[in-house]
Amino acid sequence: MGSTFNGLAGLILLGFDLWALVNVLGSGVQGWKKGLWSLWIVGAPVIGVIVWGIAGPRWRRRPGPTR
Repeated sequence: MGSTFNGLAGLILLGFDLWALVNVLGSGVQGWKKGLWSLWIVGAPVIGVIVWGIAGPRWRRRPGPTR
């Protein structure tokens, strides 16, 4: 039971890491900041994803039609 849970938790963490890394590489962050974010996410996967989720660039909403 424990190894199944650990494997599932690892896969979920890997998914979040890949999501964060793709978002960093595709974001508007430039130069050394992009490299630093990538290194942070790969080097410290749990903390890196949490910090990226909190402090990373936000999605900009496209202005919708006005009424």
